[in-house]
Amino acid sequence: MMAYGNYLHRSMLCCTEWKCWSPGSIVPDALSCPLPDTAAVMQWREPPAIYFEDYGSPVERSSYLIELNTNDGGSYDVINDASSPAAGDCCAQQGSARHNWEMNYQEAAIYLQEGENNDKFFTHPKNAKALAAYLFAHNHLFYLMELSTALLLLLLSLCEAPAVPMLRLGIFVHATLELFALIVVVFELSMKMRWLGFQTFIRHKRTMVKTCVLFVQFIEAIVVLVRQTSHVRITRALRCIFLVDCRYCGAVRRNLRQIFQSLPPFIDILLLLLFFMVIFAILGFYLFSPNHSDPYFNTLENSLVNLFVLLTTSNFPDVMMPSYARNPWSCVFFIVYLSIELYFIMNLLLAVVFDTFNDIEKRKFKSLLLHKRTAIQHAYHLLITKQRPSGISFKHFEGLLRFYKPRMCARERYLTFKALNQSNTSLVSLKDFYNFYEVVGLKWKAKRNREHWFDDLPRTAFLIFKGINILVKSRVFQYTMYTVVAVNGIWILVETFMLQGGNFFSRNVPWSYIVFLTIYGVELLLKTTGLGPIEYLSSGWNLFDFSVTLFAFLGLMALAFNMEPFYFIVVLRPLQLLRLFKLKKRYRNVLDTMFELFPRMASLGLTLLIFYYCFAIVGMEFFAGVVYPNCCNTSTVADSYRWVNHTVGNKTVVEEGYYYLNNFDNILNSFVTLFELTVVNDWYIIMEGVTSQTTHWSRLYFMIFYIVTMVVMTIIVAFILDAFVFRMNYTRKNQDSEEDNGIVLEKEISKEEVVGIIELYKRSSAATETAQLQKIVLQMDKYGQMSTLFLGRRSRTKSDLSMKMYEEEIQEWYEEHSKKEESQTPLQEPASASNSSLKPLSLRQRSQTVI
Repeated sequence: MMAYGNYLHRSMLCCTEWKCWSPGSIVPDALSCPLPDTAAVMQWREPPAIYFEDYGSPVERSSYLIELNTNDGGSYDVINDASSPAAGDCCAQQGSARHNWEMNYQEAAIYLQEGENNDKFFTHPKNAKALAAYLFAHNHLFYLMELSTALLLLLLSLCEAPAVPMLRLGIFVHATLELFALIVVVFELSMKMRWLGFQTFIRHKRTMVKTCVLFVQFIEAIVVLVRQTSHVRITRALRCIFLVDCRYCGAVRRNLRQIFQSLPPFIDILLLLLFFMVIFAILGFYLFSPNHSDPYFNTLENSLVNLFVLLTTSNFPDVMMPSYARNPWSCVFFIVYLSIELYFIMNLLLAVVFDTFNDIEKRKFKSLLLHKRTAIQHAYHLLITKQRPSGISFKHFEGLLRFYKPRMCARERYLTFKALNQSNTSLVSLKDFYNFYEVVGLKWKAKRNREHWFDDLPRTAFLIFKGINILVKSRVFQYTMYTVVAVNGIWILVETFMLQGGNFFSRNVPWSYIVFLTIYGVELLLKTTGLGPIEYLSSGWNLFDFSVTLFAFLGLMALAFNMEPFYFIVVLRPLQLLRLFKLKKRYRNVLDTMFELFPRMASLGLTLLIFYYCFAIVGMEFFAGVVYPNCCNTSTVADSYRWVNHTVGNKTVVEEGYYYLNNFDNILNSFVTLFELTVVNDWYIIMEGVTSQTTHWSRLYFMIFYIVTMVVMTIIVAFILDAFVFRMNYTRKNQDSEEDNGIVLEKEISKEEVVGIIELYKRSSAATETAQLQKIVLQMDKYGQMSTLFLGRRSRTKSDLSMKMYEEEIQEWYEEHSKKEESQTPLQEPASASNSSLKPLSLRQRSQTVI
């Protein structure tokens, strides 16, 4: 996130630090200045024209300046005032223009950030006061405060009744902590309201839901604090909304949105599934209820419940055996039921969700792509001038990047400008500016003048290291190491198979451990010397090899010095076998897909934990303390909860059914119980145990939880399938580029260009940037070069792959989007320039477009 707050109160640059005029620059009408003396012009060295340009008049002015000028009684078009200032006011006008452009840079950067984060434009700050609140709410300290508050509210469930025994707090303490956290949330929402405005605030659905939950939580916390006793608080399950609304949980919000978007087709198939279940329940009741020894179908309720459990196969074949013992032909009923429900409709459910998910992913990519395009258009119109409306000059592009990426150095700013400027002119056109998001993420490094790190060494040393380089890059060396890894894997398997129970770690270090570790160490040494440390560690696989070898060495040290707490490191040795996946292309695709999915899988896991939290709170409120040893003696699952001691001869035998441990007595036990329900193996035992102690309606809780987790798990499976199929289709479509080295772009900078940039930064008194650029000039002088080649690299993202896959459709999307924008453009333009001062906020309609 860009550090907007660093620039909110940026001090005005002294007018003496900037010249009013320079040869080759365009003097705007509003900023006409007296010409400097001839001697000063003769001493000045003119660099390329793209670096020096006076500010000029922006085509579109920042709304923050509009608001300020309106409040002060001034007109909108102050910059474009036709009157020429006196010579003594030139620097003041130049400083004013600079301040105006700073605000344009800031608003353009905000637009680009909104495009990147998919923030809707109706939340764009509309005036200077809203900008101050926006900048305050958009920095990492505010985000951390937001996240910490949400986590505190969630973690209070550890301390509130029913609490984890060792973490129990008094009612006054946890109620006070809750009130404190809720007050912080009130502060967060007040800043958001100040930034959005009341009308936009109440239109923002997620914010209004958060406000309503905050109000309910506030009332309940006050009631608990006053009464000094807890009551049934199911609404605690809604605390997760505070976490979902955090800036760092944007991926979780997208997951939830996709789950809700996938619900309509899911519900259609689910109703079909339940319909057949009801039909078979009625049929099973009529067929098997006459058998009094069959407890599964003696009532219609039991028929429905047991067929629902049978859908998960948790009670099969137990549910069939009483009727099967009486009539073997009764198995046909269960075979037909499972064939229709489990093998047909459940797989149909996955197919429908996968198709819907695939369509949602495509529509989401299209929406984000067009949203970014609109953000770029907004930023572009804030950066061009009336004198040169055909593109963005480097001066204004550099000003934009100071706000969008404050940590980007001067060299990277210019390289980014040059990478965007495909036409090689002094301006970046709108067509080139559309590639902003793809180029701005590149990390630039100067291309090495030497092919290898050892090129400058003496000839003997050069030949030695050159031979090592050829060796480590040869296929013979690679396949030899693969063979060693395979033999090591077989050895570990045999060695583990021969071990008996007890202490697996001998005090004597196995000789095989030393041999294989020595081979891996020699390989690491050869690759490091042959390729060089930088090139070696730039490869993900080499970094993995280095990590595994390092852990193996640490494990050897733990065994050699008998450091028992660190023996677990030895268990990591089999990770070396993952190197074998490099041999086959399909395995590489699987691993690449797995690594690409990892961030998204983490967000999906957090989404599942949020559902767990909601159900855990409800479970604790209704079922805390109802399950204990010998609690279910009258139910069909009594043996699973029985805990008795009896004497057999001279020995005391304990018969213990451990299912009483699966309870809702605190939040941690609830999470473990819910995970067991997710696995669905014998989950009906937990359900029947709780039901026997409460009411039959308790089964609804467990059935609803199964359906919800089935939805989430189906979405996860669909996501994995979509990602893998997408990767395979992309690989087939681009067979030439089997090795994916990410996005790489080359740009050459001449010495003259670097000198020109140095002059620009000298005029702005930017000493740090000037020193960085002078190093490039010194490097060129050292090697006698007139130019330097730079490489820009970044990893390839899912968006890049999607751009390649949908490149034919993207142009159609752009045309459709352009027609839609033209149809939405007001037909009536302002009658004259004088009217613009009467309606200074009319231009804000563009920035309120919702994509």
